[in-house]
Amino acid sequence: MAIRDSILPEFKQEMATSRKTLERVPEGKPDWAPHPRSMKMNRLAGHITELPGLVSRILTEDAIDFRPAGAPPRVPYEMTTRQSLLEVFDKNVAAAGDAIARASDEELTKPFTLSAAGKVIVSLPRVAVLRSVVLNHVIHHRGQLSVYLRLNDVPVPSIYGPSADEGIF
Repeated sequence: MAIRDSILPEFKQEMATSRKTLERVPEGKPDWAPHPRSMKMNRLAGHITELPGLVSRILTEDAIDFRPAGAPPRVPYEMTTRQSLLEVFDKNVAAAGDAIARASDEELTKPFTLSAAGKVIVSLPRVAVLRSVVLNHVIHHRGQLSVYLRLNDVPVPSIYGPSADEGIF
C-alpha cells in the first residue's frame, strides 16, 4: 500500500470533523478567550483553517522558516465571518487532499524541516510532518475550540463519539 493511501483517509476524516466544529464558531465573539494567555476565538478558528494550507508546501519544499531573518512578521489568518472561514478552510483542505493524493512514497519519506528564526522546530520525513504539524496540530486545536464552544453555550458536535449535544453520530 502506498503511504498516501494510508494517510489520505485519516486526513479526510479529521478535516470533515474539523469543519463540523468550525461551522459552529459564533461570529459575535471574535475576541472571546477563556484566559488572557489563550488565543482569541477568531484566531483559534483561523489557525485551524490555515494549517491544512501547509500541506502543499511540506510536500514540495525541503524546509519552511516561519520567521526568516529580516522578513516582516507573518500575518496569521483570523476569522472575519464564518462563511469566509469555511471557504478558506475548504480551499485549503481540497488543495491539501489533492497534494497528498499525488504524493509518491519517495516524496513522503524525504526529510522536511520546519523552523522559526533559524531555530529548528521539527525535522522529520514529510509524512511524519503531515501527521504531527498538520493532522495532530489541527486535532489539538479543534479540541480547544470545542471547549470554547461549550463555554459559550454553543452545541459541540460529535467528534470521536457522541457529544453531550449530539447523542448519535
